Amino acid sequence: MKKNSIFRKFMTVALCLVVAGTSSGYSVETKAETEADTGTKPGSTDDVVDFEHSLDDYVPAKKKYNFYFTYKIVHPWWDAVALGMEDAQRKYLEKGIVITYEYMAPDVASYEDQTQRLLRAEEGNYDVIGVDVADEEMISPVLDKMVDAGNKVMTFSSSDAAPDCKRIAYVGNTHNYQDGADLTEALCKKLDYKGKVGILVGSHGAPCHEDRAKGAKDTIAKYPGMEIVAVEYDQDSIDLAYDLAKQMLKDNPDIAGFVCCNMSNPVGTARAVTDLGSKAVIVGMDHDQEALHYLRDGVIYCLGVQDCYSIGFDTLQVAVKIADGNLPGDLFPDKTDESTTVIYQKDAEPMLEVLYGDVSQ
Repeated sequence: MKKNSIFRKFMTVALCLVVAGTSSGYSVETKAETEADTGTKPGSTDDVVDFEHSLDDYVPAKKKYNFYFTYKIVHPWWDAVALGMEDAQRKYLEKGIVITYEYMAPDVASYEDQTQRLLRAEEGNYDVIGVDVADEEMISPVLDKMVDAGNKVMTFSSSDAAPDCKRIAYVGNTHNYQDGADLTEALCKKLDYKGKVGILVGSHGAPCHEDRAKGAKDTIAKYPGMEIVAVEYDQDSIDLAYDLAKQMLKDNPDIAGFVCCNMSNPVGTARAVTDLGSKAVIVGMDHDQEALHYLRDGVIYCLGVQDCYSIGFDTLQVAVKIADGNLPGDLFPDKTDESTTVIYQKDAEPMLEVLYGDVSQ
């Protein structure tokens, strides 16, 4: 099957069911490619997500591996990461290498829950334990203790641990601050560098969310005509993001724009803006199907889409190398960087078709 058909089949199922259970890459640079009015060229939708991956030349030392991965919250974003892992798992199996793993997360983001999951994982017979860090300050010391106890620990997905953490390697987005800055720069230019802005962050302490918000704040601070009137945490909940955005608009009816720092809050914010008849400009993250509809309809101005598929594929490859006792160096870097592409209204329909088989008008 063609790559689009493969992803459409699996992504539609994954995003509809929103499951998190047992399931089974390398470097590209950030592409914050924008419309002509932001001064750079838009990216091709064919390049936003890379579906075509091959295993590298590394020869695994074993025929069987067992991994444990936990992440912030049950959510379609991590289902997309799982698809890349499944692709790598199939390719290893074709080479006679069996990889099994657990891929679990809570229904609500919580560093307490993540801590307990990691402590339980220590008791299992896992070659590598991987974590998408829920709270940098709270989880990093837990990872240090795990490494000191002899566990092979990596981080992956969207959030690395603290800079001095002993984790072995990270695979994922290394430029969340820049993503927030790029989206906010597009917003500021669209607003002619003047107006009030609300920021919806996501989860308290989540490095990716906090870094994007900081990028947004620092960008807005450059322009005297811009003002942040509210910063709220929606805990990755569309419903809470809707309530928060609606309240922001009621408190400040003249809000000119919103910066949304995760995959859920652009949807909640777009619903609020639509319900209240606001003209506020929305910029935000990722590939939620409803968000892409709002992008197509002009309610959302632009979205920064991360290549989740590559994150999952590369995570499994790096995990195999770590399991074999390798450290960052020639085989893999300390941080494997994955791409983010900023897309606009004209890109929405192609993205909907590629990711969801959605050709509705």
